Amino acid sequence: MKLIFASDSFKGSLTSGEIIQLLTKAADEVFPGCECCGIPVADGGEGTVNAVIAATDGSLCLADVHDPLMNPIKAAYGIIDCKKAIIEMSAASGLTLVPENRRNPLWTTTFGTGELILHALDQGCRDITVAIGGSATNDGGMGCMKALGVRFLSADGKELSGIGSDLAWVNAIDTNGLDRRIKDCHFTVMCDVKNPLCGENGAARIFARQKGASDRDIGQLESGMKHFRDLIHSLYGIDCDSIPGAGAAGGLGAALKVFLHADMQSGIETVLHLIHFDEKLQDADLVITGEGCTDIQSVCGKVMQGAGMHAKKCGIPCIGLSGSLGEGAEKILDYGIDMRTFKVAADEDRNRSVIRHDFLDISAVVFFVGFDPLHPNESSVSNRSCSE
Repeated sequence: MKLIFASDSFKGSLTSGEIIQLLTKAADEVFPGCECCGIPVADGGEGTVNAVIAATDGSLCLADVHDPLMNPIKAAYGIIDCKKAIIEMSAASGLTLVPENRRNPLWTTTFGTGELILHALDQGCRDITVAIGGSATNDGGMGCMKALGVRFLSADGKELSGIGSDLAWVNAIDTNGLDRRIKDCHFTVMCDVKNPLCGENGAARIFARQKGASDRDIGQLESGMKHFRDLIHSLYGIDCDSIPGAGAAGGLGAALKVFLHADMQSGIETVLHLIHFDEKLQDADLVITGEGCTDIQSVCGKVMQGAGMHAKKCGIPCIGLSGSLGEGAEKILDYGIDMRTFKVAADEDRNRSVIRHDFLDISAVVFFVGFDPLHPNESSVSNRSCSE
């Protein structure tokens, strides 16, 4: 009997690795000698690099880069198969890197993300995936492109620094200095938001406030981004407002698409592809997945949805474990989670040892009550309902 464990972390409570350990222990107690395959998974957000390198025996690479305020820092990214790089832009340009009293996307840059890409190029990587969640920026990706050799010039011919307040002053774009290795690369952007670059659902109006912008700042950023959008359209014939995800990470999505010709992909689908998830499902009898909170957002590109859909495609039953159940949790049952979703009380206020003990107990119940290895599709909990 082969069991697949592919869960996201329960933030603040259990890591993906801990969940795999607990499920393996519970499975061995109920079904001694069973084959357990643990696969750390993430959805393209925080923890994606660590999950992918753990699942593929990849390696972490450390680079000297600059944070959103251009302070020197060290940031890590992953290398898999010796030639593919996976980068979380938040490692160099993330909001958590900026002190709360200095957060303002008028003054932050994605320059450090470009430096991570350069470092990956230096290591020989030519297939580069960039996860673009959690940014501190709204610079239209200018900083990232500047690090790669693109020059953004003002009307008097001076090179701009590539921060959010520069958007309104870009008069010309010089791509002659773009790193020549880029033409031999394939770039993928992990992005699950569909926001355009500008407008009511664009980068500034939707995301800038959470990055520290005031109402006045948001107006300035929106005006600058519209100017930047129009310049890109006039120079390259590309309408960034028609590109789903162009407004992600303060417009970095647009820059990666326009200047690096990146493919925009779902985060969870990209991760499952990188870790060869479908191959690992071969001959499996059951998949168990999970996440900290299951709600309506769970069907918008999250781990449980992705694992469930792939299991369903292969005809494998799938159980979901959740730290909590929120509004719309039942929607997950339409995506391959064809058994009961068990609630595991895993909030940050509870003692970790207690959480681990409870998780282990519930995991044993899942195996003992919820799964018949001889008739997996006739499980006693195969009733399409959520339970606490």
